[in-house]
Amino acid sequence: MGGTATAATALVIRNGPGDGPGRWKGWLEERGVAVRVVPAHEGAPLPGRLEHQALVVLGGCYLPDDDARAPWLPATRTLVRQALAGRTPFFGICLGGQMLAQVAGGEVRGEYGTPEFGSTRLGLRPEAGDDPLFQGLPAHPRAIENHVDAVTALPPGAHWLAHSDDCPYQAFRVGPSAWGTQFHPEATAAGVLRWDPVRLSRHGAPAPEVLHARALRDEPATTAVWRTVAHRFADVVTSAAVGAGRSR
Repeated sequence: MGGTATAATALVIRNGPGDGPGRWKGWLEERGVAVRVVPAHEGAPLPGRLEHQALVVLGGCYLPDDDARAPWLPATRTLVRQALAGRTPFFGICLGGQMLAQVAGGEVRGEYGTPEFGSTRLGLRPEAGDDPLFQGLPAHPRAIENHVDAVTALPPGAHWLAHSDDCPYQAFRVGPSAWGTQFHPEATAAGVLRWDPVRLSRHGAPAPEVLHARALRDEPATTAVWRTVAHRFADVVTSAAVGAGRSR
């Protein structure tokens, strides 16, 4: 009989009702990485040990240590620490990226700087030139933003990959295989229509319909860019899983 391919599964932690992993679920599965979504915000228990081949932490309307309002966050931080210690591939989005920064020794502040909503122009930094996920991307890709909190200091030794005009730390890497983004590569233009117009107005942002129109116009280009990044992350995951299998 022929050999069996090493299975790889990403544990995806959901912190709010939103759209979950969105298009990233399909993109990871296209490259052979199965996805297990845990709706922690609904009370679903998180494992005490990270035994999956990857960890993805999604966004949410909390700070990384907002334990009183989100009592699952301590367990989530524990899993992030385990991913870093074991070099298990990790991807954190918005809150997830902020959590990576904080756990690894950086800083995050609530309602800091200029809020960003909708399709936003990013700029890649020179460090992205040899990054496994960001190398070769367009110099100024666009991505959907939805945040008022921000990373204010990267962890020691982190690789700073992307910025925007209003938020310096848009993407970074810690160690060989842990990435954080402030933006939402998993989000679609359609999801913008479900955003709370009262919240947007409170922060001086346009109505959902206005933000949706711009995001929809940018979506063909952003889909190509962030699908590439998701596929590259999946390749990192499967390579790590194969390596772990051979070492047993």
